[in-house]
Amino acid sequence: MLNNQVSKAVRLAIAFGAASTAVFSASSIAAEEGVEKVERIAVTGSRIKRTDLEGSVPVTVIDRAAIDFSGQTSVSDLLRNTSFNSAGSFRPQSGSSAQGVSQINLRGLGASRSLILVDGRRLPKSPSTGNSQDLNSIPMAAVERIEILSDGASAVYGSDAIAGVVNIITRKDFNGIEMRIGASEVSLPKDGGDREEGSVVFGASSDKSSVIGGVSWNSRDIIYENAYEWVQPGASSFGANWVRPSGYDGIGADGEPSAGGLSSILSASACDGIDNFFSLGDDFCAYNFNATNANEASTSNTSAFLKANYDINDDWRILSHTLVSKTKSFGRYAPTLNDAGVGAFMSADSPNNPTNPASPFYDAPSDGLGAREVGYRHRFAALGNRDSQVDNWSTDFMISVEGQIGNVFVDFGARKNQTKTYEIGRGYLMGSNARTAVDSGDYMLNDPFGTRFTTDEERNNYAKVLNGLNVTTSRIGTFQQEEVFGSAAFDVMEMNGGTLQAVVGLEYRKEDYSDTYDSLSEAGQVGGSAGNSAGGGRNLTSAYFEALFPVMEGLEFTLAGRYDDYSDYGSDFSPKVSVKYDVNDELVLRASYGEGFRAPTLDILTAKPAPDNPSVSDDPSCLNLGLAAGCDVQVSAITLANAEMGSESSEQISLGLAYQPTDWLNFSADYYEIEISNMIRFFGSDTILTREQTGDPIPAGLGVTRLSNGGIDLITQGYANEGKWEVSGLDVNLNTTFDFDAAGTLKQTLQFSHQFESKIDGGRNTLKDTGEPQQRASLSNSYAIQDFDFTWNINMIGSQYEDVRQVAGGNVERTGNIATWITHDLQATYSFPTGTKVSVGMQNAFEKEPQLSSFGGRSYNFDLYDAYGRVTYLRFSQSF
Repeated sequence: MLNNQVSKAVRLAIAFGAASTAVFSASSIAAEEGVEKVERIAVTGSRIKRTDLEGSVPVTVIDRAAIDFSGQTSVSDLLRNTSFNSAGSFRPQSGSSAQGVSQINLRGLGASRSLILVDGRRLPKSPSTGNSQDLNSIPMAAVERIEILSDGASAVYGSDAIAGVVNIITRKDFNGIEMRIGASEVSLPKDGGDREEGSVVFGASSDKSSVIGGVSWNSRDIIYENAYEWVQPGASSFGANWVRPSGYDGIGADGEPSAGGLSSILSASACDGIDNFFSLGDDFCAYNFNATNANEASTSNTSAFLKANYDINDDWRILSHTLVSKTKSFGRYAPTLNDAGVGAFMSADSPNNPTNPASPFYDAPSDGLGAREVGYRHRFAALGNRDSQVDNWSTDFMISVEGQIGNVFVDFGARKNQTKTYEIGRGYLMGSNARTAVDSGDYMLNDPFGTRFTTDEERNNYAKVLNGLNVTTSRIGTFQQEEVFGSAAFDVMEMNGGTLQAVVGLEYRKEDYSDTYDSLSEAGQVGGSAGNSAGGGRNLTSAYFEALFPVMEGLEFTLAGRYDDYSDYGSDFSPKVSVKYDVNDELVLRASYGEGFRAPTLDILTAKPAPDNPSVSDDPSCLNLGLAAGCDVQVSAITLANAEMGSESSEQISLGLAYQPTDWLNFSADYYEIEISNMIRFFGSDTILTREQTGDPIPAGLGVTRLSNGGIDLITQGYANEGKWEVSGLDVNLNTTFDFDAAGTLKQTLQFSHQFESKIDGGRNTLKDTGEPQQRASLSNSYAIQDFDFTWNINMIGSQYEDVRQVAGGNVERTGNIATWITHDLQATYSFPTGTKVSVGMQNAFEKEPQLSSFGGRSYNFDLYDAYGRVTYLRFSQSF
């Protein structure tokens, strides 16, 4: 390549936000007959190595410097704050079967449509979810840079790459030793949430080999709901209440006629006298679950990694990659309850039964039918809190060989990785024993803690009763991948604009998944838990090609295709074509069209029936329980697998440009449209009830069954292929560099994402609904002068409507406002001549609080915002 072409390659790299990751080694530019030759390099989204860092698809790069300037201690927190994570993403939380998992949700299309790679190979799915990948397993210390491809890429990587790809590149070309330690504390919750981090990284190299490795750890404390001043008592109907049978009419605890439905067994004063129970009126005894719930589960990661390569000769190299990671999480949830099917009824002669004349809670009926079996809703608080401990082990080993055979560059290798999760749950309810104890009167609903007992013998006997109700649950999950792969890259012919390059390759992958619950949970005998076992395996054979056609000077197009054949459900073919036109040295235009797919995951295909107790708004059920219309009420549900699922498909179009009018300014803008068809879609309780109300079709095998009085008896939930999702938007990246000579250098990067529409099944545009901001943005300002570095990062999440509800005529009314959320992160770093660096910083320096608006059972949108307040940190590093 000529000198001006080398300069152009670097300049374009700057224009597309990737310059800071471009490293040209001494061997990559060699004099050959008076002409400088530039080594071809690979960029996420293409398997063809190019002389230009930027191809015809948009790639955003977060380099090691930007990672350090962010102040984040985990990959998941770093990616959660990017503008591409438009609707927020799941993070560790108590009371969830995915307690220890952190996800990325590109474009708001879901974590299962956002592919995560490590060094270009896919990360295995988490056994806790079965359908998404866990960012917590990747240690921050091992990361060199992160490349985000904001375009569909199934033609290159296969399933799941519909919304985009996150490629985490691990460190290389490091010599010496780097030690780091840091700590931080949060200001907003009065207790919990503090963090620690540490790592040691080492590297060495010679003319023929190099090695880099390290160990690292980080941790974050648990945060309890009651640590926040704004948290109000949570009123659960599972307190000390019974369900009046249809037609039953008696006298309530206040002495007034009772209309039936859900009623307190206790008087208001008796209810208020039990720890964490409280009365709502004279005829409802609730439990305050916020007294003990954890807002965010604790997390920790301990990891070790090693990368090595050895040059066998001038043409051949062998490479290896090893990563071992252990993550831990602890969560706490309110005491267990007698949910559906687990001791949900008491016998007619139970001392706890208000229809029994011998009961101290007798409530005389007016229907003359006498004592009968009745339902009840109770919190078994004496069993203690439900505590979940999750340990997750991840191992990843890969060995590969790359080299030259004639004019063909080949690489091939094998990889094996496994994620194994162990989960222990304590404080759960043995349903059959609870039924016996409640029926016999050994356990009285008005005295769960046994304060009525006065002698040691009585207390010891009652402790045995409670021990018989208490059950410890277990869950072991594994997701294992074994793969072999190979590819060949070669030059085909000369064209007017240069050399036609091509890559062909084959991959074979074997996936094995299991998620095994203990036998009592599988049998539906455990109260206060949800989920059931699943497991299966499959094989995948893939073939792909990619070709780069330089039609003329400055104009090239790329054609790619991939065929994936799954052993369980079928096959898919994904084509893609992209074009790049260099108008001049400053302006580049690009466009692409591609098709993608998402394969049904093994958990969807193989899961056993799983009980659930969702909260829904259903007026007949509210009235049946004696509550006001519009209430939120827990109902019985069951989730079923669907072995007949097929894949969903997508089409995506992108149009973009990059422009660098001066040496200090460059920007890019990319418009995209994505259409997903035959969606893999979970039909949960809310969706099914809405469709029942509107008369829209419900997939076969799913639906709601009701009691004779109209209340819900059971909702059958599950996955099915149905519908279309259309989204469109614009991504803008702007970079400036101001060199003030001795006065320092100022660099700025603005990343702005704006979505135009998001429509499901041709319906209304849901953007700006609660949880769907239309814009996200980040502005990074870094100033370097002598040995000082100063950083000021600004993060923005756009506004949304607070309330969205359906009104008469099928219309939707949107009211209220969740304001635009802006936070400021500050950091100062000083580098000593001894190789020592000290950084102090504050995330959310002005202690911005999330706007309180009920979302998903919490006081605010837990996936989109955090409630840490100001996070102050100190970090120390030493390099040798």
